[in-house]
Amino acid sequence: MLKGKHVIEPSNLSVKEIDEICSLAEQILVDPAAFMDVCRGKILATLFFEPSTRTRLSFEAAIMRLGGTFLGFADALSSSTAKGESLADTIRTVAAYSDIIAMRSPKEGAAMLASKYSSKPIINAGDGGHQHPTQTLTDLLTIRSIKGGFSNLTIGLCGDLKFGRTVHSLIKAMSRYSNVKFVLL
Repeated sequence: MLKGKHVIEPSNLSVKEIDEICSLAEQILVDPAAFMDVCRGKILATLFFEPSTRTRLSFEAAIMRLGGTFLGFADALSSSTAKGESLADTIRTVAAYSDIIAMRSPKEGAAMLASKYSSKPIINAGDGGHQHPTQTLTDLLTIRSIKGGFSNLTIGLCGDLKFGRTVHSLIKAMSRYSNVKFVLL
């Protein structure tokens, strides 16, 4: 489905890929035991340059439930970037240890930059006020389970509309479906 593909923002995914991801997630929710070994032998690197609870733990729990393992850090101060190592060197090193990298950064565009240096797929787990495609996929799964699809909907969004990366990603993804309206509060 997405083998070897970076996911930096929702536009990296086709509408078909979004539908396939949601279908696969629904299958996993119905029968998790059927998927408990699909990532056996795989290592997810979680590089969190800013605090996160739900996103980081979601990635780590997911890879373990699928039979894989993880390594990484939850604080930039515990990485060599705190000593001046470049993002490029960090990414190249971590790519050698892992099969896929989930990365969160307070810097807008950091995931895109990381993808230029990585031999492994980069999954953007939030980059500044820019994008958060994995939260969008979770939101889309919820919308689909309640509404049955993504077309002909009115979506209300409130909060930090200017800097809220989750809002930016959801609008970007939902605007690709027909007859979707947004109410921004």
